[in-house]
Amino acid sequence: MLIYRFLSGEDDSSFCHKITKALSEGWELHGSSSYAYDAMTKKMRCGQAVTKVVSDQPYDPDRKLVDYV
Repeated sequence: MLIYRFLSGEDDSSFCHKITKALSEGWELHGSSSYAYDAMTKKMRCGQAVTKVVSDQPYDPDRKLVDYV
């Protein structure tokens, strides 16, 4: 099964660390990153989709995606 996550955060090093951690856990980049201005906080925000192939198991919407192996 292919699972999908969209990671987002403020445009700073913590966002890069979040993506790097996901990649180190076997997630792969999916598509281009996004970059937008948040008028409420007056800061730039980033987003990146990641996907991961996991062993055949039933999908459970109540289960955290990071718990699939």
